[in-house]
Amino acid sequence: MDAHDLGRSVKWVTSFRTVGAARVLRSVRAAWWRRRVDAAEARGPVAERARVPGSALGAEPEPGGGVVRFARSSLRVRVAAGGAVFCGWDGAEPGPSYALAGPVPEADERAVLEPDTDGGWRVVSERLLVVVSRHGAVEVRTPGGVMLRRDQPPRWWDPVNPAGAGGSPRWTQRSEVPADARFFGLGGRSAGPRLREGAYRLWNTDPGGSFEPGDDPLYVTMPVQLVVADAGTHLVFHDNSWDGRVLLWEGEEGAGSGHDRPGRCETRMSGGPLRYWVIAGTPPRVLRGWAGLTGGAAVPPAWALGYHHARWGFGSEAEVRRVVTGYRERGLPLSAVHLDIDHYRGHRVFTVDRERFPDLPGLSAELRKEGVRLVSIVDPGVKAEPGWEVYEAGAAAGAFVRDGRGRPVRGEVWAGTSVFPDFTDPQVRRWWGGLYAERLAEGFSGFWHDMNEPAAFAAFGEHTLPRSARHALEGRGGDHREAHNVYALGMARAGYEALRELRPDERPFLFSRSGWAGMQRYGGTWSGDVTTGWPGLRASLSLVLGLGLCGVPFSGPDVGGFTGSPSPELYLRWFQLGAYLPLFRTHAAISAGRREPWEFGPEVLEHAGAALRERVRLLPYFVTLAHLARLAGAPYVRPVWWRSPEDRALRDCEDAFLLGNALLVAPVLEPGADRRAVRLPRGRWYDTATGRAHEGPGQVLLDAPLARIPVLARAGAVLPVAGADGGVELEVWAPAPGGTGGGVLVVEDGEDGEGGEEGIEVVRFTTGWRDGVVTVEREGAAEVGFPVRVRGFRRGGPPAGGAGGRAPPRGGRPRDARRQVPGVPRGTGVSRGRVRGRSRPSFRLVRGARPLLAVPRPERGTRPPRRAPRVRARVTACASR
Repeated sequence: MDAHDLGRSVKWVTSFRTVGAARVLRSVRAAWWRRRVDAAEARGPVAERARVPGSALGAEPEPGGGVVRFARSSLRVRVAAGGAVFCGWDGAEPGPSYALAGPVPEADERAVLEPDTDGGWRVVSERLLVVVSRHGAVEVRTPGGVMLRRDQPPRWWDPVNPAGAGGSPRWTQRSEVPADARFFGLGGRSAGPRLREGAYRLWNTDPGGSFEPGDDPLYVTMPVQLVVADAGTHLVFHDNSWDGRVLLWEGEEGAGSGHDRPGRCETRMSGGPLRYWVIAGTPPRVLRGWAGLTGGAAVPPAWALGYHHARWGFGSEAEVRRVVTGYRERGLPLSAVHLDIDHYRGHRVFTVDRERFPDLPGLSAELRKEGVRLVSIVDPGVKAEPGWEVYEAGAAAGAFVRDGRGRPVRGEVWAGTSVFPDFTDPQVRRWWGGLYAERLAEGFSGFWHDMNEPAAFAAFGEHTLPRSARHALEGRGGDHREAHNVYALGMARAGYEALRELRPDERPFLFSRSGWAGMQRYGGTWSGDVTTGWPGLRASLSLVLGLGLCGVPFSGPDVGGFTGSPSPELYLRWFQLGAYLPLFRTHAAISAGRREPWEFGPEVLEHAGAALRERVRLLPYFVTLAHLARLAGAPYVRPVWWRSPEDRALRDCEDAFLLGNALLVAPVLEPGADRRAVRLPRGRWYDTATGRAHEGPGQVLLDAPLARIPVLARAGAVLPVAGADGGVELEVWAPAPGGTGGGVLVVEDGEDGEGGEEGIEVVRFTTGWRDGVVTVEREGAAEVGFPVRVRGFRRGGPPAGGAGGRAPPRGGRPRDARRQVPGVPRGTGVSRGRVRGRSRPSFRLVRGARPLLAVPRPERGTRPPRRAPRVRARVTACASR
């Protein structure tokens, strides 16, 4: 037991109020049983012998690279067709792998293996140069020879008696990166997104109770690092699901004539193969390559991108109706209500407590008429209760994890003493997936997987299954040391594939508390039990950013925190952040305070309502980002250095983020703040609340009143939004003078955004200036096809669409743009919030696209007065045939 285990044990044993004294006592018994099981299976201390590769003896070319032979090992280097580089020691192959989507990528036939200087070898490809020294060090360089990464010769500890060791050798690999490099990734880390010096464990863990920044590990760990440096960006993925640790040391550049100290990384694994992938390029290209390797992200249905309300403690159907009615009466948008374990009969999965929820299908149909869906929790633990159909069916199918003697492994969870399906067995996944038919029949539209690290209550030690528990591992066989981290991934796969079969015309909505590399193929995740407090708010943003850089784009926190009662200010700031994150959901423990916006007073209710309405307005943008995440691997929420990784100041910015390429969101993460500094990437950015323009790169100080958080739009961006009539409009932010811009809109064929992922149309737009006029054009079409609003002004010149407006209906009379959209500030501008121009502007039209945009154009030779009256910018439509 280490210090982290001790801390979790103390929190668990002292949690009588939440879990009850009887369950705490049973957890003590379960912990002793788990320790006895592992002790009985243990083989005692194992003698080991250290080993290194030795000297190179020769090499054998293969498609995409080759195999370099050493005295005591071998290294296979293979460049895939997409540019990713695979390195496998001791004969390790790319497959089988839980992370990869489908078969192993084809080799790049153009990559060649050739001798290098000093007895080494190198693999030359279009995008990367891999140099292998004669002692086994591996350098990954750019085509120009700039080093991105240097892996020292690995070291193994082989059991002297392999037959009695009960596992593969443990190993360590040390690496160096440039001195200016920054580390990101490794799954969901509460202290990120930039990973500083320290040790990070690779073992999915329920922290017990709640967590805050510094608690490690958490629910989703994965050996995926993203390294950003001046030399370039690269991702390295050690394809190994065993327990391990990653130690990081940031480098330091020398001053004057001093030498640089490179950044260092040390990966230690307790077993499993030493194999890894390296992908290099710009951040968008790296994440695109990662998605190509592990699979595109599942696209949630459109309704799932709205606002969700969850609570552990919905006591009855009447309570659910009361909450939904509260949202409706106050005019607050609501997309889904989540039911926790208390809607089950005795916490048994795939059941319903008919006393408190007598007509769940009827409740679902009633809420669906109001546009609200029901989402069900699903835990993996099955109560070991003879006579219960789910338990009996699983026992008959041999579906549960077993110990070394063939007995089902038991653990203590909310339902009581339970057994656990083995999701590494394809037949078990199919059996488990069939159980979701009961959930669909009860009217549920989505699912959230909980307790699937897997977690089992224990008063001390690890809160999971015994390490000696046996798993199928797709027929290979193995124990929990290898299966633990991929357990939740298998559960997500079982649910997702079943839902695709049961409802083939609908996109499944599923997200999981735990997972591993590749989990994005089946859904997303959420923060888990984040503590209520300002540190928890900051940790929420860190988790979403870090997971996105590991290829998991759909995630979000428990808004307001899972425990305790947030102050009105904290709740509102958390709510405002959540409105710009992919999963927007309030949730709390049964012992915590309520999370409805009206519980925090009229001022919070007003401002939370504004955040909700802005989320609804941005729904077309979120749908577009969801599809782009699948197609290109780009997360919804991106670090501010996404398009400028060479900007060192941006690499260290952790309190703001990009939402797609169009918006920069700067949440308020400290109490009492009404202003905050925001670091901008290069280019012009508009404050969406005031319309004021700011030039980057640099740092600006922006107002952040309680009513809103700073949100800026990139100049030239085309932002798809929902109009007042529910249709899609294009909100265009004027490009900088002489600049261009653009944007993307994904149009779905399915009704209500529930259709398949393939039935979509990707529409691209470009913006620019022509003869002093802002132009918007649709690629491949003569007409834009959507109403357009142009916002933003350029200093000293004509305003680009004024304070916002909407093109009138075809053939309609042009109207004042500012009267079209309620709530848009009037008279916004660059210098002092006032438009400089003439009171009776002339207009110029851009033909060849519909709608046509008209902006005021000053006459030549005229000079605006010092304090001119406000300009009424108009948008004129004219059809071209």
